[in-house]
Amino acid sequence: MFYVYVIESSKNNSLYIGYINDLIKRIKEYNQGLNFSTKPHKPWKCIYYEACLNENDTKRREKYLKTTQGNRLLKRRLKEYFYLKKNLIN
Repeated sequence: MFYVYVIESSKNNSLYIGYINDLIKRIKEYNQGLNFSTKPHKPWKCIYYEACLNENDTKRREKYLKTTQGNRLLKRRLKEYFYLKKNLIN
């Protein structure tokens, strides 16, 4: 299986979208600071993922989620998560 995932920084609430075939291992790597681009924003938590059988389908989905339209879809898909989080903070 291949996974498209969205992780959120607990430090500054930034989002990162990627794909991988071992999701749990990858999130551990992010939180250990092994990835240069995400290291300053750790710790990370996975807030969303999709599983695909084909790597090319996964790459295409990741690319789409990184577009403006894909980002809007993602925010709509996780509407309750972001709404509850916003209200808990305020």
